[in-house]
Amino acid sequence: MDENQLLHYQAKLEYETDSWDLYVALKEGKPWVVIDGRAVEAYEQEHIPGAVNLPHRDISETTTESLDRDKIYVCYCDGIGCNASTKTALKLHKLGFKVRELLGGLDWWKRDGYATEGQQSQEGSEVICGC
Repeated sequence: MDENQLLHYQAKLEYETDSWDLYVALKEGKPWVVIDGRAVEAYEQEHIPGAVNLPHRDISETTTESLDRDKIYVCYCDGIGCNASTKTALKLHKLGFKVRELLGGLDWWKRDGYATEGQQSQEGSEVICGC
């Protein structure tokens, strides 16, 4: 067995998640917070239910002072053609937060059939918190 390859895959699962795992975590009431790193206008158009809009350009010690450092922050953007989720995750990590990046972003969330909120919301499986 290649130890480097094993470590690579373990790290991916520690730092990334997919829409199904996020959906299950939210339903189970895990301490995960969804962060939309896109601009306010994009968030208002459509976003994952319950997501907090924190545009990556605005992330600082001041804008994150109310966030709970014991939670895991799952960052997303539009999808694979957008890197706002990576920028958001990087900035939050540098500030000491535990983060994961949502693979495929909002695009894959919708493709997997989950509901969205906003001016262009779509119907789908609702996230009902099991808290």
